[in-house]
Amino acid sequence: MKIRLTLPSLALAILFPVGAFGQGSGFTSDVVPTLTRLGCNSGGCHGKAAGQNGFKLSLFGFEPEEDYENLKRDAQGRRLNLTDPDQSLLLLKATGSVPHGGGALTHKNGSYYAILHRWISAGALWKGDKDAPLTRIEVQPTTNIIQRGGSQKLTVKAYFADGTQRDVTHLAQFKADPPEAISVDDTGLASVGQQTVSGSVMARYQDQVAVSRIVVPHGAKVANLPPARNFIDELISKQWKAIGLPPSPLCDDTTFLRRVTIDIAGRTPTPEEVVAFAKDKAEDRHEKLVDRLLASEDYAYYFANKWAAVLRNRRNNSNDDAKGTTLFHKWIVKSLQENVPFNKFVREILTATGEEGETPQVVWYRELRDSSGLAEDTAQLFLGQRVQCAKCHHHPTERWSQRDYWSLTAFFARTDVQLPNPKSNRGMPKAPKRPTVVLKFEADQITHPRTGETLAPAGLGAKALMTAEEGDSRAALADWITDPKNPYFARTLVNRYWKHFMGRGLVEPEDDMRATNPPTNPELLDALAKHFIDSKYDLKALVRVICLSSTYRLSCEPNKDNAQDRQNYARFAIRRLPAEVLLDAINQVTLHKPTTPQSRTVRLPDNQSSSYFLKAFGRPEGASACECDRSSTHNLAQMLHLFNSTEILGQIGDVLKDEPPPPKVGKQQIGSPTPKVTAGARIQKLATDKRPHADRIRELYLAAFAREPSTEEVANLESHIERRGDVRAAYADILWALLNSSEFMYNH
Repeated sequence: MKIRLTLPSLALAILFPVGAFGQGSGFTSDVVPTLTRLGCNSGGCHGKAAGQNGFKLSLFGFEPEEDYENLKRDAQGRRLNLTDPDQSLLLLKATGSVPHGGGALTHKNGSYYAILHRWISAGALWKGDKDAPLTRIEVQPTTNIIQRGGSQKLTVKAYFADGTQRDVTHLAQFKADPPEAISVDDTGLASVGQQTVSGSVMARYQDQVAVSRIVVPHGAKVANLPPARNFIDELISKQWKAIGLPPSPLCDDTTFLRRVTIDIAGRTPTPEEVVAFAKDKAEDRHEKLVDRLLASEDYAYYFANKWAAVLRNRRNNSNDDAKGTTLFHKWIVKSLQENVPFNKFVREILTATGEEGETPQVVWYRELRDSSGLAEDTAQLFLGQRVQCAKCHHHPTERWSQRDYWSLTAFFARTDVQLPNPKSNRGMPKAPKRPTVVLKFEADQITHPRTGETLAPAGLGAKALMTAEEGDSRAALADWITDPKNPYFARTLVNRYWKHFMGRGLVEPEDDMRATNPPTNPELLDALAKHFIDSKYDLKALVRVICLSSTYRLSCEPNKDNAQDRQNYARFAIRRLPAEVLLDAINQVTLHKPTTPQSRTVRLPDNQSSSYFLKAFGRPEGASACECDRSSTHNLAQMLHLFNSTEILGQIGDVLKDEPPPPKVGKQQIGSPTPKVTAGARIQKLATDKRPHADRIRELYLAAFAREPSTEEVANLESHIERRGDVRAAYADILWALLNSSEFMYNH
């Protein structure tokens, strides 16, 4: 083909010869990334599902074959002019020479214009001689320590299948996290503010992503470190010293007792436990306490509550689902009580087959049903990978493609969830009495919805696993997930538990372990994962090593240097008690006995509870695999409920007066009677007690705060009782104030 060089074309050829921007203008290596940099294929422009103004590109250029067809041949090829490249509609729109909804994106002397122009001038070929497949990219430097207010130039290098490499910084897209502390421009210049932070800059080029870790040190002198009790303390202290962040001192024993009892057993300690622990002066008292809590039923029920929520153990039909959810909950409790290795726990869920009465794990399948939902929850729960985006297009911040998504989904292609409703059974002649999981008689494969390709089951980033038709590919999936070499399984679990005890994951959110969301302490995450694997996936051993570290025992009181720290665990993170734990704590302090069959709210097997309290304080409904469904924030509705609800005031004491019933007209009563609120058990006990008020106040503090009151606190409350005159009302005032205090409602 003879190409006519116009004056602008000739000028560009001189100004920007082949090789000026790497190794020539290949379509996948230069043109598509250029369109991405210009924003042409973003979700708000031509990259959205329906395209824009008759022109459609794949989102962020993840399907270059489709983009090539749309550019070269769609609309009779009117977007490219091979004989006169300057008159190509693609370039005229990009420069704003003709009306363009996106405005002018580049100019004729710009580098991006040159790339597009050179490609068109060379014949707009699909594959150029320098267009080898991309294998990976790397952001250099991979780790940066940038002083507050400083900056660092980042470079993106691309590595290709033919062994070549090139600088693609000018074609890469950048994104900083957290954006309020770190910024990055189009040239790769990362700048930081005055906040001490551990963050990252993500770079994307073609379908590959990579990150550069950014650390902004505080720079203070670090001395008087707490004793290193295990590898956690060693690695945390190493980071404190590296960034100059002094930690808070260790908390006192009574604070530790309350903290660890809440975090392991899901309850506050009893006054008897507080007194006994205070008397124990043995060197190993903390170890004995943790072991006692881990051996208790309370531990199993509390963590069953946690797992039941993300495993969707919920009722949709109150009565029909109750048997299954109760049995599944009992199975989780039993597994945790017996300390079943976590890899076995996961395997028994993934490979569950049969009727829910015999195999309670089937409840998980009952809630998800389709292969896509099962694959998505499997990835998020056990691998920390949120793959939902890849169902329709390449994941924008990960390397997972549609092919990866549907290959993972293929593991569940033969899984058939049969429900009692005959209409839900895909033509089955007879519906089962209870939800049942069976395997269909067909091959383990699935059809790619976009390409029509037949895909065999494959783990994320793994080779396809070819299985026989009569086999269960879910067993192969369980093998791959729980393999010690799997880079996601152990890391995801230890990060999830680290957040439970420390208030924030090493990776946050805790189930978003993508490559572009690096941990704040990579060495610690790797060490925790190794410890977990070496222990044969022992959950209790993991809890023990975290809770016995000095890091976990730090005071929540900040010093002048770590008050703003949220990532380096230089002090204990205060957090509100979970809804169930808080309600149980109120019941324990008020001596209220719930009417539910369970002795404690935290032992409820599923989401079926009419308690407004639990709803207001954020108990999850079990409708998602994400722990974010549990709310830990404090809001006005919660405050009002604690201040003046009949439920709470009734547990405190007889603070509401009985009123006569409404009048009747004939046999019809007009209105509803005012409920009678009886004196709370704790107030009755305190009001009729003959001990000195100081002793009664001490009892109340031990029950509510798990500590002794100070001399000043006792004097103030004794003065209040004397001024009030009415002992019962005075103690009701005191109890109400304690229950509404931050010290009671928060773990600290």
